Amino acid sequence: QVQLVESGGGTVETGGSLHLSCIAPVYLLKNCDMGWYRQAPGKEREVVALRLRKGALRYGEVVKGRFILSVNNSENAVVLQMNDLRSGDTANYICSAQCLIGDYWGQGTQVTVSS
Repeated sequence: QVQLVESGGGTVETGGSLHLSCIAPVYLLKNCDMGWYRQAPGKEREVVALRLRKGALRYGEVVKGRFILSVNNSENAVVLQMNDLRSGDTANYICSAQCLIGDYWGQGTQVTVSS
């Protein structure tokens, strides 16, 4: 079974930062669109940040300029540095690998931004 192992969620005050990590098999990192989605109660799942297979980076509009997505090849991880967190960022953050043969999803890690 393909596993995406997520970590880094937690509770932070408004304006704080968190660092999310998603350890993934190398073959997914090499061949898939990798990144993070999030979903809050009562809201649609939305794209946070994606590293497309060819290398282009895409960010959701509301996180652009605050979050930075990168792939750490040494650690086989998709990492998301989240800065200047706001209450609207509170959600379950889910690592994704979207591949030609199908999509894979992590279990999610909760991010809560307190007032």
